[in-house]
Formats: sequence, C-alpha cells, structure tokens
Amino acid sequence: MIARRLAWPARPKSLRARLVWGAAVLCTAAVLTVQIIGVLVLRSWLLGQVDQQLAGFPTPTPALAALPPPAVTATGSIVLPSDFRLTIYDHAGRRTPAIGAGSPPGPRLPEEIVGTTLPRGTPMTVEAVTGDGHWRVKRGDGPDGSTYVVALPLDTFDGATSKLMWLNAVVLVVTAVALIVLSRWVVGLGLRPLSSMEETARDIAAGDSDLRVRDTDQRTEVGRLGTVLNTMLDRIHEALRERERSEERLRRFVSDAGHELRTPLTTIQGFAQLALRRRESPAAELDEADRLIAQNAERMSLLVNDLLLLAKLDREPVYRREPVDLLALAAETVSAVAPQLDGRPLRLGPLLSVDDLEPVETIGDPLRLRQVADNLLANALMHTPSEAVIEVRVGTARSGTAVGGTDRPGRASALPPLPDGVVVHILEVADHGPGLTSAEAAKVFERFYRVDRSRTRDQGGSGLGLAIATAIAERHGGRVEVDTAPGNGCTFRLVLPAVDGGQSGMDGA
Repeated sequence: MIARRLAWPARPKSLRARLVWGAAVLCTAAVLTVQIIGVLVLRSWLLGQVDQQLAGFPTPTPALAALPPPAVTATGSIVLPSDFRLTIYDHAGRRTPAIGAGSPPGPRLPEEIVGTTLPRGTPMTVEAVTGDGHWRVKRGDGPDGSTYVVALPLDTFDGATSKLMWLNAVVLVVTAVALIVLSRWVVGLGLRPLSSMEETARDIAAGDSDLRVRDTDQRTEVGRLGTVLNTMLDRIHEALRERERSEERLRRFVSDAGHELRTPLTTIQGFAQLALRRRESPAAELDEADRLIAQNAERMSLLVNDLLLLAKLDREPVYRREPVDLLALAAETVSAVAPQLDGRPLRLGPLLSVDDLEPVETIGDPLRLRQVADNLLANALMHTPSEAVIEVRVGTARSGTAVGGTDRPGRASALPPLPDGVVVHILEVADHGPGLTSAEAAKVFERFYRVDRSRTRDQGGSGLGLAIATAIAERHGGRVEVDTAPGNGCTFRLVLPAVDGGQSGMDGA
C-alpha cells in the first residue's frame, strides 16, 4: 500500500495555492531567520556582559579578611552580598568552602584543580550542581600559589532567552497564520482578472464566440495578456467567419458550376437522342439538332476552359514580369473587337481628360493583363445596349476617391484598397448602359454571378470573366473595381501600383 502511494504522482497544485504557500513559507522563513539572529545577538550580548563582570572581579587578597564578617550558611559557606561565587583552591589544589553561596545551586566544580579542563583567563559555561541551571565561570591565579574560580549565575540570561524564544514562537505562529490569510486575499485579488478570463474562456467554449476579455489595462501583465487574447480571439473569429464564407462560396460555386453545365448537357442529350432517330426525323430538324449540339458543346468547352483557367490562376505562383505598355495593350484589345462592332460606338482615349494619349508602361505579365482588358471590354459589350457608348481609357494618376484605387460610396471591389495618394497605372472601360445597384455591384466579381437571374445563356456569359480579371489583378498587386449607379452606367477599372521610378511625370498631376 505504501509503495502504491509512493508510485502515484503528486497532485499538481493550483497557481493560487503555490503563490499563497510560497509567499507564506518565504515570509515565515524570513521572520524565523530574523528571530534566530535576534536570539543569537541577545545571547552574545548578555554573555558579554557577564564576562565583563567576571573580568572586573578583583583578585582575592588578604584584604578580604578585613571585610565585615559576612553571613555563614549551614554548610559553612560564606554568603556575599552579591551574585558572585568565589571558590579558592589552596596551593595544594584542593577546593575550600565557596564564598558567596546562596539559594541558587552553585556551579559544578572539581574537587581538585589539578588536571581539570578549566582554562585560565577564559570564561566558560558549566552546569549547576543541581537542577538545570548554568553558571559562567572564570579561573584565575591567586596569591601564595593558590587558584580561584569566580562564577556568576546565568539564571537571568537563561530566563531572558527562554522568554524571548517563547515570544518569538508565538509571534512566528501568529505571523504565519496572518501571512497565509493575507496572502490568500492578496493573491485572490491579483488573480481575479485571471478568474474572469477563465469564465470568459469557458463561455466562449460553450458557444458565445462574441465575448471578449474585459481587463485590457496595458499597465498590468494581466491587462496586456487580455489584449493579446482579445486579438487572438478576433483573428480566430475572423478566420472562422472566413472559413464559413469560403465554404459557402465553394458550395455556391459547385452549385453554379453544376447548373451551368447541366443546361448544355441537357440540350446535348436531348438533341443527341433526336439525332439517333434519323430515319423518323426530317432533315431540317436533324440539321438544327446538329447545330445546337455543336453550339452547346462549344459553350461547355468555354465554361470548362474558364474553370481550368481559374484553377490555374489560383495555384500559379509567379507571373512573368516584363515591361507592358497599357496603351498598346488597350489598342490591341479595341482592334480585336472592332470587326464585330457593326458600327457600335467604341472609343480609346486618355485618362483625366488629357489631350494626348501617352504610353503607360508598367511591369507585369502581358498575356494575363491582355486577358483582363479583353474580359472588361467583353463584359461591357455583352451587358449594354448596342447604342450605348463604350470608352476605353488609359493613364497614370495618384490613387484616390476621384480616379480609383481606394474605396468610396458607389465603388465596389473584391480586393482591398491601395494606399491613398500612391502612383498607379489605370486601364478602365466605361459604358453608358443601365448601370448596377450597390447590391449587384458588391457581387459582380463573384464566380458565376450574373445580374440576369434567369440563368439562361442567351444574355451574358458564364459569369467567370470578372472573377478571372480579379484573380489576375490580385497577383499583380493591384485590383479591379467598378464605379456604378443605376442609370449612370459602369466604369470597370484595372488599377496597378507603379513600380520604382514610376512617379515620373506625376509631380504635376
């Protein structure tokens, strides 16, 4: 049973108990040390006083015989009117009756001085003849070859020391109890913020994730710990919210992708079954079926290619970095769609109403940036009436609410804003179409989102063009944004931060 108990690990003590008992033990040890030092100093001082009295005792001479006759005890000892006891050994070393015998038992001295351990001239402590008393004695050489031993009782010394030790014991016990009680109160007061943190953490673990630690006083360690915990909780809470949003986006993405693929697949399946019945179907219906199968297959191919491109953009670690002229890139984009416009107004112009177009050179991947420009222009052509004017503008400016790059009412983006006042290169596509509401603008960069809620493919694309543009802009350190309002058209804007040295020509902008 004893071995089993020894094998058990010791129960861990709480922080409160460790602090209380640690403080109590340390303070008690300090008090005990002071008391021991005090007793030792007092004993040393009292013994020093006794030794001084012994040292001041005169050497016995024949003049003692001229003193008034002192009292004599029943044992024949002579009583002196003081606490001194004088014992004389004759020249033969034999002890004679003591002078000064009284009520306290005298010191235990040898009958013969020869061969004793009493040192000459050095006081020492000996026991009393009877009882537990002590005497301080000193040996000296008298006249005519005699030896004397003078002694003083240590009753006062022992009594004072004993009372002091009892007093110290009582003070020590009272002090220890008071220290334990006071330590529990002080430690409890100091650990109250930690107890509050414990309760808050328990409530958070129970599901109330909006709670925060109340004590955040930066002047205390617990307050600084509370600030750190609140920061950590905020980040965890935001990470959980972002995870929920990501899961929701993923579910919506999978649902939208399935919906987008289901429509052409259903069409292909239906017309494929019609094509299988060639003998029963007219030639015109078979030709229409073949045309629709090819058309929907092409749509599926485009959708799958867009999905693969998004996946590639998400995992592509590095883009090409080389000089790119946004003006030349915009001109190529406009030239590519010009044959399909059928007289629709499309203009290429400068930013900020500057008179002349100037090259706008940035650093990036020319193929990816061209893809952004194509998507922005295709989005404007697809979602605006044929008579709506579309303007493609290129220029360099400082980021702000007026030109772009930062947030303001009526502007939306899926990416964070750039610092205000930095030099940026801008390519924007503005149309004079119906515009978007603020709710529509907030979602327009999401994957598969289309303002047309009918989900048909007769109007609009797959809803991935702006998501692709956003992914490319993010990898270039910029962002894609839209300024819009119902009835005021849309201005989709690619904003790229200028590289080092890109402030040339901007001092007067």
